[in-house]
Amino acid sequence: MRSTGAIVLATMVLFSSGARAQETNLTVPIIAPITGLLALEGTSQLNGANLAIAHAPAGLKIKSVTVDSGTAADGGANALERVAGEKNVDFVVAPLFGTQVLAMLPGALDYKMPLLAPTGTGPVTEQGNPYMFRLYPHDAISKAAHIRYVVDELKLKKAAILYNTTGYGQSGFKYMSEYLAKAGGEVVFSEGIDLSAKEISATLAKLKAAKPDVVLIQMHSASIAMVVKQLAAANIQIHVVGNTTIAMPATAALLQPSELKGVCAESASWLEKGASSATDRFLDDYTAKFSAMPDAYAIQQYDGLMMALTAVKNGAKSAEDVRKYMSSSEYRGVAMTYKSDGKGNLAHSVVIVCYDGASLTPKLVKRYDDVAGF
Repeated sequence: MRSTGAIVLATMVLFSSGARAQETNLTVPIIAPITGLLALEGTSQLNGANLAIAHAPAGLKIKSVTVDSGTAADGGANALERVAGEKNVDFVVAPLFGTQVLAMLPGALDYKMPLLAPTGTGPVTEQGNPYMFRLYPHDAISKAAHIRYVVDELKLKKAAILYNTTGYGQSGFKYMSEYLAKAGGEVVFSEGIDLSAKEISATLAKLKAAKPDVVLIQMHSASIAMVVKQLAAANIQIHVVGNTTIAMPATAALLQPSELKGVCAESASWLEKGASSATDRFLDDYTAKFSAMPDAYAIQQYDGLMMALTAVKNGAKSAEDVRKYMSSSEYRGVAMTYKSDGKGNLAHSVVIVCYDGASLTPKLVKRYDDVAGF
């Protein structure tokens, strides 16, 4: 299979029949939006999963298969139905696209199958589903850090919010609006932008007229790159604090350094060489294998799949064993330590990175650990 250019949104582990031998054979079907508007995010997720497979604990022999889920809301659910009936399926690493994950939850409950997803979309862990495990900080967590940075560090309180009209965009808008109000700020303008939008001059004219002192953004990669480029072209010189997609190297590559000047982003993780031997190994192997720097989706996917593979290495023999491990165990990954909060939210740290206008690589400016909301 391709090691770059394809995307992972869901990874399934199928165990060979019979008792476990010294070497356990695993098949990892990868259900991913290989095509469509989420290709940048999906490619990163795939890369992270593939590196986890390459780094799998000794004794696990893994074969991977990729399935394209596209970007349709039911893409993940349809793929889940195709593969969940197979014997000895123990877990699925589900799409980072929260809309698809939401549609997969009923199937996960029916099949009693753990889902592992690096998605921030709020509602996926608010359905009371014991088989849902989130590898990425819940929007309730990431937006708390987002707003604290804006209010406490930048001292800004009059916000314009731009967001995609997807579940992810709407989730971010909800929490940013609520948290800003709690912090004594106000939303002076907001507008949802369709994923397919290519030109937003009318929106930017209304935004400018509202006179915000900061623009908050919750969008997927292609959309946020378009917005940042058009903000710069319109010479709207207002602080921008976006979501994690603007921190992605692949997204930044769509822009010029000057267009990113003063743009910041919240993200789940940001790795730099020298932090630990595990970090150095991950960065060295990732860049060698994919000729690119990893982003948070790659990192969180890597850690999440390694956590599930560790469950198998430690003796998990069924989907229920994996669910119990993910529910109760603490796992130290390269990005952070993961532990469920009882709802399946495993990640609780957020970082803020900012661009200086001279480079396409942002700098880490703030870290928030053990974030519990606002």
